[in-house]
Amino acid sequence: MSPIALEEQDHKRDAAFNKAMHGKSAQARGGMTSMLQKDRAAQKAAVDEYFKHWDNKSAEDETEETRKERRDEYATLTRHYYNLATDLYEYGWGQSFHFCRFAYGESFRQAIARHEHYLAHMMGLRDGMRVLDVGCGVGGPAREIVKFSGANVIGLNNNDYQIERATRYAEKEGLSHKLKYTKGDFMQMSFPDASFDAVYAIEATVHAPSLEGIYSEIFRVLKPGGVFGVYEWLMTDAYDNNNTEHKKIRLGIEIGDGISNMEKVEVALKAMAAAGFVMEHHEDLADREGDAAPWYWPLSGQLKYISSLGDIPTILRMTKIGRGIIHKFVGALEVVGIAPGGTQKTADSLALAADCLVAGGQQKLFTPMYLMVGRKPATA
Repeated sequence: MSPIALEEQDHKRDAAFNKAMHGKSAQARGGMTSMLQKDRAAQKAAVDEYFKHWDNKSAEDETEETRKERRDEYATLTRHYYNLATDLYEYGWGQSFHFCRFAYGESFRQAIARHEHYLAHMMGLRDGMRVLDVGCGVGGPAREIVKFSGANVIGLNNNDYQIERATRYAEKEGLSHKLKYTKGDFMQMSFPDASFDAVYAIEATVHAPSLEGIYSEIFRVLKPGGVFGVYEWLMTDAYDNNNTEHKKIRLGIEIGDGISNMEKVEVALKAMAAAGFVMEHHEDLADREGDAAPWYWPLSGQLKYISSLGDIPTILRMTKIGRGIIHKFVGALEVVGIAPGGTQKTADSLALAADCLVAGGQQKLFTPMYLMVGRKPATA
């Protein structure tokens, strides 16, 4: 069977599973409302398929072979992670699944939008450019970047449920003429060579099994002279893989965030060069001085940083106490059969990740916003 035929077969299989698990919940309001509408049997299949990579596998027992198993199944691992986690993300965080910096007096939503605007600014995105969003989620950043820059954006995603939700939101905001979504694997994109003026990724390429592999594929679809901007999740130079506590933090982040293989900063920089990019700027924005609050504060319970009354419900949902309350609530709903099985297990994995993200941020072992802006040579 040809690669194209295999891809079509995979897409049909994924679409059938999406229909079975999510039904019409993509058209629901989102968050808890959508979460309670899942098919029980399909949800269990997704839970079993995702957590087989993590159950009974501690940091002490981790080997290169277990990491390779996750890398080999990165596409399925990531797809099922977002089948399980998307509604919880929307409930707790909103429609832009990423972290950001915070300025004095800035609300959570303003800070999220500014982070997206900053990437578009650093890349020089402008009206009429054809831009690819790699790993677009439910489209929150894409919608903001379209409105900010005027660019025409195509969102690439391997999760049918997120594509349905993103399409619905674009229609609701009247952006369908500037914003489209397509299904695909970012390690082997179906776009022809030199298809885009610019490509960006916001905390998405961390799901790739190889940074050099994903950056090389992005390089291929960029036009000569095109620009690539990314906020990358990376372990910093302070991370020591021989330190068990460091490994527990990394593994906790990977378990709760659907990551097969997180790398250090040095690996990402080498991958950009190996892919062919000329680096124009790179910087750990999490290490910037002068920010009013650390990037991880919404997860840490430091309520002193709240600067807007409108943020209080969102922030309280994200704190450890708030997460504990909602987890007990969904656990109770699961026991009485209202919530599908595995909902609390998924929520607990997100809570583990949140704790490890805070620990990684406080110890400066991890950054969710290593900014890299590279350009494809005009003669490439």
